[in-house]
Amino acid sequence: MSDDSRSWFDHPILSNRTFLLEAFVLSNIGFLIADIYVAHSLNEFAHWGEYVPLVYTAAGTVALAVSVGMQWGRSSGFPRASWWTGEVVGWMGVAVGVIGFGWHLEAWFFEATTLKSLVYSAPFIAPLAFAGLGLLLIMNRRLDGASVEWAQWVVFMAWGGWVGNFALSLADHAQNAFFYATEWIPVIVAAFAVGSLAMLLLQRPNDRDIHFAYIVLGANAGVGVLGFFLHIAPIWTEPSGATLWDQIVFGAPVFAPLLFVDLAVLSFLGVWSLHEAVRAPGPVEELA
Repeated sequence: MSDDSRSWFDHPILSNRTFLLEAFVLSNIGFLIADIYVAHSLNEFAHWGEYVPLVYTAAGTVALAVSVGMQWGRSSGFPRASWWTGEVVGWMGVAVGVIGFGWHLEAWFFEATTLKSLVYSAPFIAPLAFAGLGLLLIMNRRLDGASVEWAQWVVFMAWGGWVGNFALSLADHAQNAFFYATEWIPVIVAAFAVGSLAMLLLQRPNDRDIHFAYIVLGANAGVGVLGFFLHIAPIWTEPSGATLWDQIVFGAPVFAPLLFVDLAVLSFLGVWSLHEAVRAPGPVEELA
């Protein structure tokens, strides 16, 4: 790696990985406001409980924005108020995610335990995104961002996200029986992401496996961007007479493919941190 490249990676902002992870979680919770609003507009917020994740994401975004602002310019660690803010938002996210998971699953699946009910029910895995983001906040306050353990936990949480994304892609495209052959692409690349990250967790990482993971993550990010445009294309190419809002709500989930980009960013942060640990002479033994 060149000196210029190395100095870029050593930028103060990039060296504070706990800050980068915190900013990542903030952007995700903020984005979930729009995602939840669109998803629950499908049945016009028929139950009061559907407002809970919307309120949580709105309040959590404001709280975390203040928390991240407190961390700006710090090389490591959290101010006390920032630490507790993230802790509360994190545990609330875990609660919202677990309860939402049970609610989505019970809505249809426990009433008719069939593959059909699982495919056509509310996306039962989706609420676990709240739990995952919450756990990232909690973990970020308990481990040193420069440690091997921190990198491994980020990779593990990203791996869990890819498992969920694989299941969501499979169930979502099964609704139309994979009418287009291209609908298999996200399922396949998500499976590669699951496998490549698992290799980094189950054995001592080496440069070959890490470089392969980078390639897989890049491919997934590309698939996510392409999928986003494919999901929104029918709005303009296949006029239905419906309003733009109705096409967004009742059409293909426009935000779903962006989860590939999102998870690729989180995975890259973990894999990059793990890669730095592998190259460092001291901590390598901890990876064995």
